[in-house]
Amino acid sequence: MLLNDTRYRSLTFQFIALVAIIAAMAFIGGNLVRNLTEAGLNISYDFLGAQAGYDINQRPISYDSQDTHGRAAMVGLLNTLIVAFLACVTATIIGVLAGVLRLSPNWLVRKIMSFYVEIFRNVPVLIWILIIFSIMINAAPAPRDFRGDDPSASMWLFDTIAVTNRGVYLPKPVWGSGSLLVVGVFIASIIGIFMYRRYARKQLYDHGRLVPTFWPSVALFFVPVILAQLVMGSPISLEYPELKGFNFRGGVTILGSLIALWFALAIYTGAFIAENVRAGILAVSAGQTEAAAALGLRPGRIMNLVVLPQALRVIIPPLISQYLNITKNSSLAIAVGYMDLTGTLGGITLLQTGRAIESVLLLMLFYLIISLSISFIMNIYNNTMKLQER
Repeated sequence: MLLNDTRYRSLTFQFIALVAIIAAMAFIGGNLVRNLTEAGLNISYDFLGAQAGYDINQRPISYDSQDTHGRAAMVGLLNTLIVAFLACVTATIIGVLAGVLRLSPNWLVRKIMSFYVEIFRNVPVLIWILIIFSIMINAAPAPRDFRGDDPSASMWLFDTIAVTNRGVYLPKPVWGSGSLLVVGVFIASIIGIFMYRRYARKQLYDHGRLVPTFWPSVALFFVPVILAQLVMGSPISLEYPELKGFNFRGGVTILGSLIALWFALAIYTGAFIAENVRAGILAVSAGQTEAAAALGLRPGRIMNLVVLPQALRVIIPPLISQYLNITKNSSLAIAVGYMDLTGTLGGITLLQTGRAIESVLLLMLFYLIISLSISFIMNIYNNTMKLQER
């Protein structure tokens, strides 16, 4: 009955396939353990508790060479997450703008965007990383150029940001008493912006009333935080970078390697996202645009309120793949000396400890968790954008 009855046949073949896969994996795992035992090796992660003995240039958390390999791997993981997040956000902005402008009625704008897409997506991302890193090293001024009565280089934005060939130095927030309250007000402001924009969209769709969103959003973003700072006596201050000795001290340091990797991944992947956006826009019926224009909507509002919301159903699935590509391509950071997960756990730690199998398995696990998390979050968003059937 399990083979001849159509109600159970598919389940039977699925069960057989599952048993075969489990048996194959068990055979491969047993073979690996047996070969390691014969070679006098054993799988152990005790090395993660040993002293690392090497420095990491970009440290989002406290770390020195006396810390453990596990701490070094955690720093590398955070560096990977930072560059992946920054590149995903920047690539999305670039891709959406380029994709929309590729359909512009302006011939020059359309051709410039086409040139950008064809150039950047057909050159390997590693080359773009090296090009941007070389520009950072050779074109940016050295710290010594900021010294003297008549310096050849100057800081930006009222002497608060320094751009050098060693990296970019930004002001660093210093948290004082009452900082948590200000942060809470800031989070509440962000939630308020989303709720207000949701209210404005509901008013537009349900009642046809156009509620302004830009300036109220700006006011909600800045005014509550400024008032909280004044009432609490400015608990959050800024530590500015200063030139001391041969380099800048203080503030937050963003190394040139991080900037090169960030922008290279963003402009490279942005070219692919631009094509996804263009395809999504073209998938929307022209009648939608014509109907919106007949109602008197301006082209910008037609794109924001009519075309893009429908195009997202086509854009989001390939966009998930582009985000995954950014995360995996971030492993090229080793080419410019940025210590990400591959550079720490899969690089120096692996070479120092000789635990190649353990390091590679752990490296695969980290990247798998990151990729599955991105897919999970984006799939939830994709489900919210699908057509709702009655």
